Amino acid sequence: MQIGDLHFTNPVWLAPMAGVTDRPVRALARQLGAGMAVSEMVHADLALWNTPKSSRRLDHSQEPGPISMQIAGYDPAMLAEAARAHVDRGADIIDINLGCPAKKVLKKAAGSALMRDEALVADIFRAVVKAVPVPVTVKMRTGWDHAHKNGPVIAQMAESLGLQAVTMHGRTRCDYFKGDVEYDTIRRTRDCLTIPLIANGDIRTAAQARSVLASTGADAVMIGRATQGNPWLAGQIAAALMDQPIPSPTIPAQVRVMADLVSAIHTFYGPVTGVKMARKHMSWFLARFEGGAQIWASLCQETDLEVQHRLFLAAAEEGQLAWRRA
Repeated sequence: MQIGDLHFTNPVWLAPMAGVTDRPVRALARQLGAGMAVSEMVHADLALWNTPKSSRRLDHSQEPGPISMQIAGYDPAMLAEAARAHVDRGADIIDINLGCPAKKVLKKAAGSALMRDEALVADIFRAVVKAVPVPVTVKMRTGWDHAHKNGPVIAQMAESLGLQAVTMHGRTRCDYFKGDVEYDTIRRTRDCLTIPLIANGDIRTAAQARSVLASTGADAVMIGRATQGNPWLAGQIAAALMDQPIPSPTIPAQVRVMADLVSAIHTFYGPVTGVKMARKHMSWFLARFEGGAQIWASLCQETDLEVQHRLFLAAAEEGQLAWRRA
């Protein structure tokens, strides 16, 4: 798959998830075999970039490239300025967010709310493409609701205005993350594009990834929520798709990797926020195993980062975890 001058042989990408796919998580996913990991969305208003949250989302130092930075907003000039600033900081791809269904984003008429205004979307596409010399891509949904599934139309518009790839989550905004994924709409989108298309939505196994690629004609798949607590998943699916399957790591090996991730999160966020951010990753991980709930009960209230790390590693290595029965 070719996006601008960038060539991707690995067809499994990690989805951008606000508050989840920070730099430590993206770097680990790439280390474990994901083909690409797109940044968390960053608001296009540069006046907000000095906040601790935004400054961390802007940080891709020591992260393997290429770097794809996702921008969110509603004003074409502001988005163009943000795109230029990201490229100045080393971004290789600018991704425009038309997919986020979160209410706080929709209140600002950004994210998937933009799909209700095709003329504004066209202005945004023109402004961002004109502003930067790197490839511009877009992540969108199939539409605002089931009466307005204009995703294929906006995807065609994206190609005609110079964008170089489209990612489509196969649900409307009003579906949020519920209901069946519209792989048929992704197929219709594929049929009207020549640029790369990445399919997203409810992909949890290599078999599902193969099925989605075959049924939609997409060039790659993007995996999001299924990777939470399972940073190996994207790499395992990629290996299987490339006929080089790799076994799941042993439970002790997984524990050690997760302990390293917890340590990296502590370093990245600092002692207070680091403890809070690490909790959700430990919770997601432990929920995958028999015995995980008991360990989580002993960890969830811990506020000291060194103690949190030590207790997680010790408890999980004491043989209390077992593979969850299917």
